[in-house]
Amino acid sequence: MFGKVLRKISFAVFILLAVSILLVLSLRWVNPPASALMIEQHISALLTGKDYSSQRPWTPWPSLPDNLKMAVIAAEDQQFAYHHGFDIAAIRAALAYNNNSDSIRGASTISQQVAKNTFLWSSRSWPRKALEAWFTLWMEVFWSKERILEVYLNSAEWGPGIFGAQAAAQYYFNTNAANLSNQQAYLLAAILPSPLKRSASQPSAATLQRANWIARQVRQLGASHYLNEMQTTPPQWLPSFKD
Repeated sequence: MFGKVLRKISFAVFILLAVSILLVLSLRWVNPPASALMIEQHISALLTGKDYSSQRPWTPWPSLPDNLKMAVIAAEDQQFAYHHGFDIAAIRAALAYNNNSDSIRGASTISQQVAKNTFLWSSRSWPRKALEAWFTLWMEVFWSKERILEVYLNSAEWGPGIFGAQAAAQYYFNTNAANLSNQQAYLLAAILPSPLKRSASQPSAATLQRANWIARQVRQLGASHYLNEMQTTPPQWLPSFKD
């Protein structure tokens, strides 16, 4: 009896894992209509009786400006082109810091953030982190770095109900994402850690300071040369799956 139940549980787990892999594979070509974070916020607003609306017009990779691509890489994950979804050095540094500090420092890569925002819930827990690692692994297998960054720039939250680069550019600067100036791109990247508390159009001194730091980092990374290197030397484990 116990063996029969165990086999049924194992089969159910296998089906769930297979479905999750097929879902990741399908999103290599299909743009997700909404992220898990968007759905979570809509449900939260519904349960609390609050008014909530969201905007996320999709901008394809060629129309996303290089300055914004580089700004978020410089701000969020400078090893993005070279890691396999996990920045081991950053994780070790964060663990060492957290063991000796009352505050918490994260070490999530852009790939991990895409996995969380696209497929999972936002609260911190070990089960969610384990699932985040699972989805990150398969994204790195099936998606190119360009695809990961494209989904990130179309799913990142830049304000209350403001998701993606196009909505952010219109909300803060009344322009299209493709027309963002360098400074506007740096300011958008600067507010990503706390998009509900910071403004790109009315930046605080701290936000301006971070935007200036991002500008320096972009120059040090080599700007568009970094993107070219990212395209020519993808670090994924199974390059035969790439376009």
